[in-house]
Amino acid sequence: MSQAHFDGKYEVEFKYRLQDRDSFLARLHSLPHQVMLKNNVEFDRYYDTQAGSLAQESKHLCLREMRPSDIKLWIVKGPASQQCQATRIDNIDSAADMLETMGYEVVLRLTKTRSIYFIDQYHVTVDNLEGLGDFAELAIMTDDETQLAHHEQGLLKLAEQLGLRENDRETNSYRELMMNSQTVPSPA
Repeated sequence: MSQAHFDGKYEVEFKYRLQDRDSFLARLHSLPHQVMLKNNVEFDRYYDTQAGSLAQESKHLCLREMRPSDIKLWIVKGPASQQCQATRIDNIDSAADMLETMGYEVVLRLTKTRSIYFIDQYHVTVDNLEGLGDFAELAIMTDDETQLAHHEQGLLKLAEQLGLRENDRETNSYRELMMNSQTVPSPA
């Protein structure tokens, strides 16, 4: 795995809802790329206080376990939309116990099947979330805040090469999409 792709304090990311996953993958495979992993299952646990203080501050705290790659991550996003940091951890159960001891509780569990590809300095993830569908995320991590606009332009160019359209762009996080889908009242 190329860890350098995931180093940095800032993340520039564009998410797209895939209308035709197979067509998207064919375009992706037509470009020079490297495969990090295919069809890995990720189990995310999002934490907050009972009063929702992290959400009120536009912060997200997540523990992620990935199988079969056996990668475990502690992820913090926010408060700015492009702030994102992740670090590997060895014992996810111990980390969960520590969070609960500090008063955090699981507010959402999310499971997705993810494949990760590298195209130049960018990483492309192809995700399937049960009940939400297929998505592609194009992203880069960086410590250089002055390069964010440059990377946005590079990602938009890559999206065009991959046949992704602006009207398929998804601005909500998976967490927001899942929480919104759980609060939608069912028809009578």
